[in-house]
Amino acid sequence: GSAGGSLHGTVHVFSKHLQWLDYRGMAETAAEVGFDGVDLTVRPGGHVPPERVEEDLPRVVEAAQKAGIQIRMMTTAITDPRDALTQSILATAGRLGIRYYRMGYYRYTDDRPIPEQLSEIKPMLADLAALNEQHGLAGSYQNHAGAKYVGASLWDLYWLLKDLDPRRLGSQYDVRHATVEGGTSWSNTLRLLAPHINTLVAKDFRWTQQGGKWRAENCPLGEGMVDFPAYFKILNRERIAGPVSLHLEYPIGGAEHGARRLTTSREHVTNAMRRDLSKLRAWLKQRSL
Repeated sequence: GSAGGSLHGTVHVFSKHLQWLDYRGMAETAAEVGFDGVDLTVRPGGHVPPERVEEDLPRVVEAAQKAGIQIRMMTTAITDPRDALTQSILATAGRLGIRYYRMGYYRYTDDRPIPEQLSEIKPMLADLAALNEQHGLAGSYQNHAGAKYVGASLWDLYWLLKDLDPRRLGSQYDVRHATVEGGTSWSNTLRLLAPHINTLVAKDFRWTQQGGKWRAENCPLGEGMVDFPAYFKILNRERIAGPVSLHLEYPIGGAEHGARRLTTSREHVTNAMRRDLSKLRAWLKQRSL
């Protein structure tokens, strides 16, 4: 997993949680909290609308540089290499020094066999990898819990990625979603995908019962079910590297959902970010000893 390069171990805040701020405010806040950079939303409803990428992405990168941080990661809705927006997003991002992007999701439908659906996705990924090479980028597919998501069980994702170069297209391993789906065997999927992982996500959850139903409820890092010490041990052993995107999906005044206006104080949100970031940095530091 040498795909991480110089960004190995850097922590980038998912900009969905800063969409209540403009570009300058977002960059300054991320810098003030202590992040290395921002994992920028370049997708419908995100910080940068895809159709404005050529005008707006340079402005975000400039705001980040002024604030002393980097925009090296972004989160997109890209799934189709032939889409005109895919071309303009990747070309613009590559030119501005962005190195990693999270893709959009593929979804299973109930009307056809699963292998048939995966066989249709596979050539699209190969074409995306070729585009990424052209623009000096690496695409990442995040495993997201839920029956409709391709990649939730991770074995399907392994099958899709196994013949691709992770420096061009790989896995954004999300240990929270992997734990939801993998219970006690998530470590196998981490080992399985190890050579393909090029970026990582940090977040936590716990199972809670509501109205007689069990559901996964997001919570601050280290307060939930994710076994972070075991996780970091495996990252070390398998030499899995790459930048980390920090997600805060638990209630913080709407910022968890990408709200444009907060129903809480700015401090409430930045304090939550500080707390999760310092836990994450402590784990990352232990791992480099």
